[in-house]
Amino acid sequence: MHSGLSIFAAVLLIAVMVAYVLFIIGAFVSILRSRFSAGMKFVWCVFVVIAPFLGSLLWFLIGKGYSERQVRAY
Repeated sequence: MHSGLSIFAAVLLIAVMVAYVLFIIGAFVSILRSRFSAGMKFVWCVFVVIAPFLGSLLWFLIGKGYSERQVRAY
């Protein structure tokens, strides 16, 4: 019974780590494909490097939407 729980915990941990890495990679791809200037892309990428989870989360919650609103404004 104990080894089954350990295997489940290991698989769950690996799944969470893979999701975390994909989340950060997705943020980088989204930042680089956005319509922001090169300088703003650089700032966002530095933020994601310095604080990966927070930077990625803020990009998807704030930055991406702001970038899309700017495009619609023109």
